[in-house]
Amino acid sequence: MTDVAISSFDDLPPKTAYALWQLRQEVFIVEQDCPYLDLDGRDLEPSTLHVVLSDGDQLAGTARILDDGDAWRIGRVVLAPSHRGQGLADVIMQAAVEAVTDRDIVLDAQTPLAGWYAKFGFAKDGEEFLEDDIPHTPMRLTR
Repeated sequence: MTDVAISSFDDLPPKTAYALWQLRQEVFIVEQDCPYLDLDGRDLEPSTLHVVLSDGDQLAGTARILDDGDAWRIGRVVLAPSHRGQGLADVIMQAAVEAVTDRDIVLDAQTPLAGWYAKFGFAKDGEEFLEDDIPHTPMRLTR
């Protein structure tokens, strides 16, 4: 049975924080072969929210919500390989979108996933660009 929680960094249990950083490294750095500095300091910002999807005592997925001033930014959306193909990414995104309702939300979608993000109300908001050799599309959910 899965459960979604939304927490600030200070409210994340240490083992949960470790698990979500480990998952982000496993997928974004190793699986997608993109060496980059995942621990960029933004996890620690007081306004940052972490969406944590748990399956019992196991981390199933996560996303990060950043305060970019004029808009919220959703990023680091990831599912554990063992939990893919079950519609659980929808659960994470729905929770993230519902967590912040006072401003627009922006994100940089990996271009093949732009259609999936559109299901949550996001629309293309700029030209495609390459980040770590992966095509991305800027998107916005207007509130």
